[in-house]
Amino acid sequence: MREECHLPRPSVRRPHPPSNAGILRSIENHPGHPLTAATAPHERLAAGSPAFRRVNLAMFVGGYASFAMLYGTQPLLPLFSAEFALDPATASLAVSAGTAGLALMLIPASVLSDRFGRVRLMKLSLAIAALVCAASAAVADFAQLLLLRALLGVAIAGLPAAAVAYLAEEVAPAAQGRAMGLYIGGNALGGMSGRFLAALVTEGGSWRLALALLGALGVVAAVLFWQRLPASHHFRPRDAAIGRILHDARAMLADPGLPWLFLIGFLLMGTFIALYNYLAYRLLAAPYHLGQSAIGAIYLLYLLGSAASAFAGRLADRHGRRNVLWIMLVLLAAGLAATLAAPMAAIVAGVALSTFGFFAAHSLASGWVARRAPERPALAAALYLCGYYLGASIIGTVAGKAWSAGGWPGLVAMLMACTLAMIVAALRARRAAIVRPAPSEY
Repeated sequence: MREECHLPRPSVRRPHPPSNAGILRSIENHPGHPLTAATAPHERLAAGSPAFRRVNLAMFVGGYASFAMLYGTQPLLPLFSAEFALDPATASLAVSAGTAGLALMLIPASVLSDRFGRVRLMKLSLAIAALVCAASAAVADFAQLLLLRALLGVAIAGLPAAAVAYLAEEVAPAAQGRAMGLYIGGNALGGMSGRFLAALVTEGGSWRLALALLGALGVVAAVLFWQRLPASHHFRPRDAAIGRILHDARAMLADPGLPWLFLIGFLLMGTFIALYNYLAYRLLAAPYHLGQSAIGAIYLLYLLGSAASAFAGRLADRHGRRNVLWIMLVLLAAGLAATLAAPMAAIVAGVALSTFGFFAAHSLASGWVARRAPERPALAAALYLCGYYLGASIIGTVAGKAWSAGGWPGLVAMLMACTLAMIVAALRARRAAIVRPAPSEY
């Protein structure tokens, strides 16, 4: 036995050496000790094992609660306008503050994750976010609400910043796709459910009650997360190499394709958030006069997201991302145009088509980013997501000015301009040289 394993040197010769299982158990009792490359993969969680099921439950619940709390204020914007005498653009900050906090904290949180551990950061993030969300139900004014929403975004950032790395380190490679799919599914379902539940609760109660219930949901999720998430066994602390991060980021911005994809992420999420932000204002007014619960039901169109992503993936496998992305953006534009019609059925159909196009385009663009940065896919994904959530914050709020100035046609004109810019960016990225040629990638 080597001394670096930190096991006591035997004083007498043993007739039989300790078993491999005993060695591994001894090493695991010393968290700072690096496992060898040969032993680490055998200890990762296999599909179907009890620990794998615990990971899936914890990550699904954590992602669900995080995005339910983050987006739960979106259907409440007209209520904030009425109670605090705000114009729609200002009221939209109740969503934008949270997404901005999340965007700005993603890379710092990933650095903290590398230094102090995935599990610790994710547990603290979810617990703090739940308490902040619950506290937001008792604010005295809109400024306090914005402060707490920004803090909520900052707190939530620890979960997505560490989740991918945790699953990659702890789950067996053959089971990582399933675990990641469940985690992302929890994010999407949480975002949809948070909006729907908040709208439903305010129909018979108040927005304060809605936020309190979302906070309570977060507390329950945090308790489950703390109890069920297995400890890290393969995490190795790493010091933050800020200079290397900046160097790699500059290299990515010099790539002929990545900046266009980052721009698409920024415009894509901004367009989508703005569409849903101000749809509630339109449907509450004449001639529709929908209630909060009916408006909340519109968010069930998010269920199209999984179908859109799968459909776009199959097309990309057959024709390549570069040949499919711009087509999905055209679908987004067609949906926006359809919402200009007055009949309610046309509006819902247009929003559905835009939702389908959004999820398809997002899955293609985010996957393309990782393929264009094979050496640092995590940093490339973080930069994409920073732009993605900043777009939600900036465009989601600026679009309120277009709504106030030109009504729904003014809003659609602005969002169509963003979509046309995305189509141009997708065509420019299409011309970039292929980094790793493979039919399913490009």
